[in-house]
Amino acid sequence: MSSSAPSPALLDRFVAIVGEKQVLREAADMAPHLIENRGLYHGASPLLLKPGSVEEVSAILKLASETGTPIVPQTGNTGLVGGQTPREGGSDIILSLERMNRIRDIDPVGNTMIVDGGCILADVQKAAEEHGRMFPLSLGSEGSCRIAGNLSTNAGGTAVLAYGNMRQLCLGLEVVLPTGEIWNGLRRLKKDNTGYDLRDLFIGAEGTLGVITGAVLKLFPQPLGHQVAFAGIQFLEDALTLFKNASSLCGPALTGFELMPRIGVEFTIRNIPGVRDPLETVHPWYLLIDISTSDSAETAERMMTTLLEQGYEAGLVQDATIASSEAQQKALWHMRESMSDAQKPEGGSIKHDVSVPVAQIPKFMHEAETAVMAAMPGARICAFGHMGDGNIHYNISQPVGADKAEFIGRWHEMNKIVHGLVLQHGGSISAEHGIGQLKRDELASIRPEIEMDLMRRIKMAFDPAGVMNPGKVLRV
Repeated sequence: MSSSAPSPALLDRFVAIVGEKQVLREAADMAPHLIENRGLYHGASPLLLKPGSVEEVSAILKLASETGTPIVPQTGNTGLVGGQTPREGGSDIILSLERMNRIRDIDPVGNTMIVDGGCILADVQKAAEEHGRMFPLSLGSEGSCRIAGNLSTNAGGTAVLAYGNMRQLCLGLEVVLPTGEIWNGLRRLKKDNTGYDLRDLFIGAEGTLGVITGAVLKLFPQPLGHQVAFAGIQFLEDALTLFKNASSLCGPALTGFELMPRIGVEFTIRNIPGVRDPLETVHPWYLLIDISTSDSAETAERMMTTLLEQGYEAGLVQDATIASSEAQQKALWHMRESMSDAQKPEGGSIKHDVSVPVAQIPKFMHEAETAVMAAMPGARICAFGHMGDGNIHYNISQPVGADKAEFIGRWHEMNKIVHGLVLQHGGSISAEHGIGQLKRDELASIRPEIEMDLMRRIKMAFDPAGVMNPGKVLRV
């Protein structure tokens, strides 16, 4: 793989594959594609290619492997670990899937949909709804993120509790390998035990093994009943007990169980237009509970009412409100989904996308708060997330009046504290955002050498020229 910028003649060969109109070269046009969403990574690239077909992607990757030209796949550019950002050297060519955005087929009987990798998530959701079905992946970035990126990061979101992450929501893939070879694995089968599951190698690989150009997605019937509640609680241990009760009462109808701290609610009310406090009284912690039923709205309402009444009687719930309309349901979810953006006006924020076993969440949170506050008095901890699946976004906002650059300079120090506790509790330092550049070196330091060696072997087998998204996930 070449570390120097491709020659003008070589660039012309890449341009010829897609046509000059499907190429970005100018600095102003390229700028949005060279920076990671949070501004942590800034890269450089001589051009961005927009192929319109699987064959064009194949030709690009074949030429890249033959000439040792690094390729960075990019979809919605919403990733949070720098996996989609080219490196600084200026040798990486960006391959964008934005033109490959067709809904190829929908089968409402078999509950499947075949889509291009460049389809926007919200468009996939809408297409499913038009056929009386639901694609349950839901993310704050769903209006701009794309399916290939969701698959490449094994995206989770707010409905993992009931439906699983992207690995569970995908039946088959179409992938262009770094050599230009095309693997058509667009199978609609739920049962297929014919050898190694190649699909799972590409899901979560962050574009280091190939480019996902198509996928078979699982669909589900639209729920007939849906209810959302917002509850104030005193202690994290109460949240855990209430989750256990909700799981027993609702079973698979429990589709969301989100945890939020008071400071997160305050940030959102202060910084997100139109958001207001759902409850009249202040509480240390809040829960957003989502129930979806397949039979009727009455069942969902009865489940929610019973859960909250039992919670009141047991002293677990201090106050709560149940949404009385779809608009109110969306408003409650909007508060939760806006919590990340609400931190931006508060200054620097050190992010942690971690997971621990659900039963360990209260202990982990208490220990992490003690350790972080001892290291950085005045830090504002905004830890929130998908309590039902153990995924906590343990974010630390800078102390009021602190210097932002100085605060961000302590990123790795805070990582060491939080991630150390995560590992002590048998958790993961990356729950749903991936590894990218941000956690690459840390991954190598915490995983057993046999795991790292196996990953390097897989990488070498699929990408012998080392051109596919180099420097991401693995330092090879």
